[in-house]
Amino acid sequence: MGRVAAPCNNGPGRIVSFLTAVPCLSCKQQQQRRQQHHQSAAVERGRRRMSEQGKSAASTPASGTPAPGSDTYKGWLFKWTNYIKGYQRRWFVLSNGLLSYYRTQAEMAHTCRGTINLATAHIDTEDACNIVLSSGGRTYHLKASTEVERQRWVTALELAKAKAIRMMNDQSDDSADEEPTSQSDHSEIQGTLKTLASKLDDLSTCNELIAKHGAALQRSLSELETLRVPLEGGEKIKAVNERATLFRITSNAMINACRDFLELAESHSRRWQRVLQHEREQRTHLEETIEQLAKQHNSLERAWREAPAHAVNTPDTPTTDTGVSERPRKEEASDEDEDTEYFDAMEDSPAFITVTATDPSQHRRSQSNLSGASGGQPSDWNQDDNCSVSSNDFSGKELQPRRKRRSRISEKPNYSLNLWSIMKNCIGKELSKIPMPVNFNEPLSMLQRLTEDLEYHELLDKAARCENSLEQMCLVAAFSVSSYSTTVHRTAKPFNPLLGETYELDRLEEFGYRSLCEQVSHHPPAAAHHVVSQRGWSLWQEITIASKFRGKYLSIMPLGAIHLQFHASGNHYVWRKVTSTVHNIIVGKLWIDQSGDIDIVNHRTKETCQLKFSPYSYFSREVPRKVTGVVMDSDGQANYILSGTWDEKMESAKIVQSSRGSSSSEGKQKTVYQTLSPKLLWKKYPLPENAENMYYFSSLALTLNEEEDGVSITDSRLRPDQRLMEAGRWDEANAEKQRLEEKQRAVRRRREAEASRAIDEGEDFEGYKPLWFHQTTDEMTGENIFVYKGGYWEAKDRQDWSMCPEIF
Repeated sequence: MGRVAAPCNNGPGRIVSFLTAVPCLSCKQQQQRRQQHHQSAAVERGRRRMSEQGKSAASTPASGTPAPGSDTYKGWLFKWTNYIKGYQRRWFVLSNGLLSYYRTQAEMAHTCRGTINLATAHIDTEDACNIVLSSGGRTYHLKASTEVERQRWVTALELAKAKAIRMMNDQSDDSADEEPTSQSDHSEIQGTLKTLASKLDDLSTCNELIAKHGAALQRSLSELETLRVPLEGGEKIKAVNERATLFRITSNAMINACRDFLELAESHSRRWQRVLQHEREQRTHLEETIEQLAKQHNSLERAWREAPAHAVNTPDTPTTDTGVSERPRKEEASDEDEDTEYFDAMEDSPAFITVTATDPSQHRRSQSNLSGASGGQPSDWNQDDNCSVSSNDFSGKELQPRRKRRSRISEKPNYSLNLWSIMKNCIGKELSKIPMPVNFNEPLSMLQRLTEDLEYHELLDKAARCENSLEQMCLVAAFSVSSYSTTVHRTAKPFNPLLGETYELDRLEEFGYRSLCEQVSHHPPAAAHHVVSQRGWSLWQEITIASKFRGKYLSIMPLGAIHLQFHASGNHYVWRKVTSTVHNIIVGKLWIDQSGDIDIVNHRTKETCQLKFSPYSYFSREVPRKVTGVVMDSDGQANYILSGTWDEKMESAKIVQSSRGSSSSEGKQKTVYQTLSPKLLWKKYPLPENAENMYYFSSLALTLNEEEDGVSITDSRLRPDQRLMEAGRWDEANAEKQRLEEKQRAVRRRREAEASRAIDEGEDFEGYKPLWFHQTTDEMTGENIFVYKGGYWEAKDRQDWSMCPEIF
């Protein structure tokens, strides 16, 4: 098809193609001249606008432009509502890390349409003018009027988000402080430091934005240089102008932030020096004051302990090993209480008062008899007692040992070490996870400390011969208290046993019992213990130690039940230990206290005993380390009153009559128990000579680490670091302790790797299992407990320890 000529509109004789509408040469040249003129005018307008915006930004920030450190930014944005209404104009307010919006500025006083927390929000940009905010399932689609306005909002949102995250982290750090200071100077300086840190973070954010916009500007300029078509030049020049404007705004904001930071630093520098000097002086003064208070505290305690003893010291008053007379008990030498003995009311049980069922003259004679019994010659049980034993069952061993055991160990070296310097970084942690030098240990393991519960095993020997289960309960209660008698001076920490470590105490020929302990778990640390006696009883327990260091004191909470069964009667007793607390961790002399309740239950007869360990208090008039208790039958009727101290002795008094008394000061009606004279159940053995230089070990404790032939290769006696410490070679013991702990960690890591590999391959992995104990469900308590499965003593007879791991 040929082309049809058409007249040109620009003049006669001008012909253009009808189909292609191609202009003639004259028209084309004229059109190019008009385009070049328009482009030149656009470039000039862009330059003037860029210059005006730069001057405006340099002199006064644009309306709504955020300044670094500013907490508020406001302006109009378009928000997507729905498909019907589309984008709607809303007034947005950015303040304290929260972006809120309103329909109008007037609504700010009463109605907020929505808020989003920038600390957890994600900021994104879709195109030149759109902003997308999403947080917790909520999404805002926003649109600015121009790209410059969009970038201003993005800069403000990024700054606000960074501040919100810092504020959230600061609040979490502040909430973790256990002892927040209340001093105004300290709070002010902390606030100033946080402000400076915020300013510095603003500078960092602005620096990142400058780098970002600078790179974009550089790319735009590079593209501008490569332009060949004049038509594209206008759009690129417009982009360059916008990038340059953003760069100028951000640079100006950074300059302002630098100025604010410099002014703030200069205004507070001298004040910081004064405050710091004041804090140092206050700290020095506080340390001196605490040290003086600790010395006064110790001197007052010594004076308080010694004064009553000298005031009432008589030839009949029993004395301790150090020659200082013991303080008389309220029931022993109180003139105003000559006819009545009073016992404190127990928590969660009826309050009571005891009255001795004798006349005053007989009571005075019973006082003398009791004083003599406390000296080691106890009177017999009451007439209805069915425990046929001689009196020396209480005061000494029934049989003399056939083997002469050691009575001394190497004296403790005098090494000075600051406990607080190590423990201050361990507040709130498990004690078993704190690496400590042997300076804080005693040369015994936790398994051996557990075996020390058998120090007064003769109480159980006598209880096994009792036909009366209530009298048997009294002896069991005394035995449960006696296990704490060795802790009064023992402030050192025993060695944490290694996993698989064992300890045996074979006293079959001497006292008729055998004891075996094994560390069955390392985290949490748990030890299983089993004792069998030829004299009619068995004892087993699994103890898990939970401990927390609280800065001023250390709490040790033994978890797990203790089981005691008598073979002849089948009586099965269960109880749990109380909490031990080590005080004066920071300053002063370390001392230990026991507090809490022990509930002993005979699961065969349903008889119970409630023991209360009263916490020690300097302001209390009660006897320190006091223990009181009530033995009740299956009907809940009280039969015996127990009293004493956990570091000295326990006594029992049989109740012959009870009645309701008058109301106490707390408004509770007390029960009055009329009892016979108290009888001695248990009295602590005196410590060996020079015990203060041998870690305050008892006679039994001195023999626990004595070398024995034929013991297992995992026995605590063979532990090298413990053996070196006992010999006084502490530096070598510390090195050996680190070696053993690292070896144990390597074994644990290897076991964990094997477990992970088995899981990845879909195979069953059998974790660590103890050698001599297995886990089962206890019928009495319903708990999972490790019990002895047998085989140890037979392996000892064969001297076959091939199944034991090499842990040392």
